[in-house]
Amino acid sequence: MADVDTLDLLSKLTAEGCPLGEVITIAAQLGAGGQPALADQAYKVWIKFNAEHPQLSVALFNRAILQSALGDNAGAAASLEQAIALNADFMPAYVNLGGLQERAGLHEMAIATWETGANRSVVPSGMGVSYAFTCLKQIARLLGEISQPARAELALMRAADLDPTAEEVIGQLVATRLAQCKWPALQPTERLPRETLLRGVNPLSTSAYTDDPLLLLSAGNHFIEREVKVAPEQIRSDRRDAPIDIKGRRPRIGYISSDLRDHAVGYLMAELFEVHDKSKVEVFAYYCGPESSDGLNTRIRASVEHFTDIRPMSDEEAAQRIADDGIDILVDVNGHTRDARTAVFARRPAPIIVNWLGYPGTMGSDYHHYIVADPWIIPPEMELYYSEAVRRIPCYQPNDRRRKVNETTPTRTEVGLPEDGFVFCCFNGAQKITPFVFDRWMEILKRTPGSVLWLLDNNPETNARLRDAAEARGVDRTRLVFAQKLQNAFHLARYRLADLFLDTTPYGAHTTASDALWMAVPVLTWSGKSFASRVCGSLVRSAGLPELVVDSAQAYVDKAVELGANPDKARAMRAQLEANRDTCVLFDMNLLAGKLEELYGEMIAEYQAGARPQPNLANLKTYFEIGLALDRDDREMQGEADLHALYRAELARRHSVKAIPADGRLWNGGVA
Repeated sequence: MADVDTLDLLSKLTAEGCPLGEVITIAAQLGAGGQPALADQAYKVWIKFNAEHPQLSVALFNRAILQSALGDNAGAAASLEQAIALNADFMPAYVNLGGLQERAGLHEMAIATWETGANRSVVPSGMGVSYAFTCLKQIARLLGEISQPARAELALMRAADLDPTAEEVIGQLVATRLAQCKWPALQPTERLPRETLLRGVNPLSTSAYTDDPLLLLSAGNHFIEREVKVAPEQIRSDRRDAPIDIKGRRPRIGYISSDLRDHAVGYLMAELFEVHDKSKVEVFAYYCGPESSDGLNTRIRASVEHFTDIRPMSDEEAAQRIADDGIDILVDVNGHTRDARTAVFARRPAPIIVNWLGYPGTMGSDYHHYIVADPWIIPPEMELYYSEAVRRIPCYQPNDRRRKVNETTPTRTEVGLPEDGFVFCCFNGAQKITPFVFDRWMEILKRTPGSVLWLLDNNPETNARLRDAAEARGVDRTRLVFAQKLQNAFHLARYRLADLFLDTTPYGAHTTASDALWMAVPVLTWSGKSFASRVCGSLVRSAGLPELVVDSAQAYVDKAVELGANPDKARAMRAQLEANRDTCVLFDMNLLAGKLEELYGEMIAEYQAGARPQPNLANLKTYFEIGLALDRDDREMQGEADLHALYRAELARRHSVKAIPADGRLWNGGVA
């Protein structure tokens, strides 16, 4: 069809009774032959001469796809609108029309189109339900992107009700409720029991929901098995087991991240790339996030030796590029977070794969060999909760000492704070605020007269919900003050107005904690059992204030009240942070880079000796089921003195695995 005779084509298309199937075949051949415009014309002509055809809507739909590919989005939208007018139950047209409207910036129109599609009284066939489900997913996605979580939640509820097995939708639903501080986050329905909801939660959201490291480990493994599908023939065995010979060259270290930009991880990593010793390591960065040319992205591009944008590449192509680069150690700086390219790691494009920084926890995969932590985040007795071999540096989190801070500090009045009184603050995301944390905060406010709690602004509905919750607990709603979101330099400057940062749990402050400490604001935290709940403790200790890392909920409240009643103590801690900032471990990037480079050398030596760790994932399905059953809204797992006893009791009841070993370990997990 590449040299098609136009007259012959026209005669076929205008002939009486020309079947639609033949037009579809002709158009497909023209498209494959590099003539999409002629394929579009083929549909146009056929449509003109078949205005009464019963499948005209199908032809219009197919033409719309071609029009969109040719850049004629307005024409494509018109074709889809005509298809819907002819057949209001033609569901694919609603899906595509909404997408065109979204790309045109017509968000509410797109939502209305998808809503109409989802509400069609179609015959409850598999395809009809599937298209309705797709429309609802599109509605929820767009509403999430334009910061309308309450409406997104309704769409997700409807989608989950249509398909209670759709764990990715359930995960988004729970994450949306967490972000709105809707408690309990797991709201069961007749078709969605509590365990079904918890089963679908993304591991990152699970980290914000519970401090049960066995559940987090098994949930990570469950997520990997559900989301990452790589066939055996796609695994790069040539690179997985490739010899590493670094004689005469530097080790090649590759970092994959979607966040090398104006993002919390970008702020943390920017200086690391600048202080890496280029005589010891050859640094490669593989970017997989949204298109970006902001200051941080530009700075990182300039500081690494090799920067490759793998966004347009398939997982297979990205793995091939990494293999071609001969990477020795590939570092996953995403983990179970948005825009991760876990399927690239699953292809084993490098002999050593490391989990570090982007995700606060274990991956639960059989191809992440190491996790980088520090002595506080993962002490030896907690290594069993990790599928990776644990390796430690003095403090696991890098920081940027070149971060910009606005020179001018606003007044308290300018940001809505009272001029007098103790200011507790927490600028963590709202999804980290649990009802247990909030109860403690309210007790602190009640026991500290004249104090306020300064939180990050969310949206009007969530702010009002938190103020209502304060009022219900006997605290004046005006004692909750919300800080509008600002560019980072201005945000950092206003930290100077706070007296004490109150951490959340089980998912504590990470970048927000180092920001506070950099601005000399003391941070109070309660370290639990999981990675996410112990990071803040590591940062606070590394900044030189170990007395602010407590070991119980009551100690947390009492310490906050003590400092609120004695602001001079808080000011002394501020002075200590200011004095130590240039010498403390937390902000010593040369130390961190050097220790990280030493770790990389040790990993290569282990590999060369045939001692690469092999993750052991035995029994994780059993522990996942037990963890789902044990979790309850009325129990804060971080407060459980003996988590293992809960699992042992359930194991004994189920009689599903062998007896607990004599050494007391629940399983022989971690690294074999």
